[in-house]
Amino acid sequence: MAVDPLIELRDVNKYYGDLHVLRDIDLTVGKGEVVVIVGPSGSGKSTLCRTINRLETVESGTVALDGRPLPEEGRALARLRAEVGMVFQSFNLFAHRTVLQNVSLAQVKVRGRKKGEAERRSRELLDRVGLAAHADKYPAQLSGGQQQRVAIARALAMDPKALLFDEPTSALDPEMINEVLEVMRQLAREGMTMVVVTHEMGFARSAAHRVVFMADGRIVEDRTPEEFFTNPHSDRAKDFLSKILKH
Repeated sequence: MAVDPLIELRDVNKYYGDLHVLRDIDLTVGKGEVVVIVGPSGSGKSTLCRTINRLETVESGTVALDGRPLPEEGRALARLRAEVGMVFQSFNLFAHRTVLQNVSLAQVKVRGRKKGEAERRSRELLDRVGLAAHADKYPAQLSGGQQQRVAIARALAMDPKALLFDEPTSALDPEMINEVLEVMRQLAREGMTMVVVTHEMGFARSAAHRVVFMADGRIVEDRTPEEFFTNPHSDRAKDFLSKILKH
C-alpha cells in the first residue's frame, strides 16, 4: 500500500474473562484513509475501535500510532488521546457547560491554548459542523444530531491525526442520522484519517476507502466497498449482507 501507515495493530488479542473478543487482529490504516468496520453485534467492532486509543487494554500484540507504540498510561497516554479523537455513541458532553465551553475545554487543559484562542478555534469548528448559532446553548437544548455534531467539533478541536467513531449515529433518531453522516463525509473528503464503526451501509459504500468485516472477534474481510458489497468472499459476510441489505 502506497500510503504511510498511521494506525497499526499487529497480532492483537483481547479477552473479557474467558471471552476472546479480539483474535489475532492485524490492521493498518494509512494517513488520509477512511476505514469502516462492520459486522454483526458482538463481533468485536467497538472493542477494536477502543483499543486504538487504549480505552481498552490488550492482552497481547502491539498498537502503534504514527510508528510509535501506544504508551501504557499517564501523561504520554493523555497526549496520545489528543492525537486520536474519539466520537462515541453517547455524546459525552458536559451538561453544565455551554456548547462553546464543551469544545474549548480540552484545548485549554490538554493543548495549553489560551482561552481566547481556544474559543476562536471552537467557533470556527462549530461553524464547520453547522452549529455556529448554538455556541451559547447547553447540550440539553440541542437535538441528538446537534449534540453529536458538537462532539465531532470537540474531537476536531484537538487537531487530531485521526478520528475514531464508535457507532456515532446508533443512538440517534432516523431523521438526525444524515446530518451527522454528512459532517463525517465532509471530513472524509478533506482527507481526515478515520476509523468508523457503523451500521450505516450507505456511508460505508460512499465514504470508505476500505470496509473491514468482523465476525467472532476476527477480521474476516478487508476490501474496497465495491468488492465487499458486490462480491463478498466469506459465507459470514454474505449472510450478514443478505440480512441488512434486504430492507
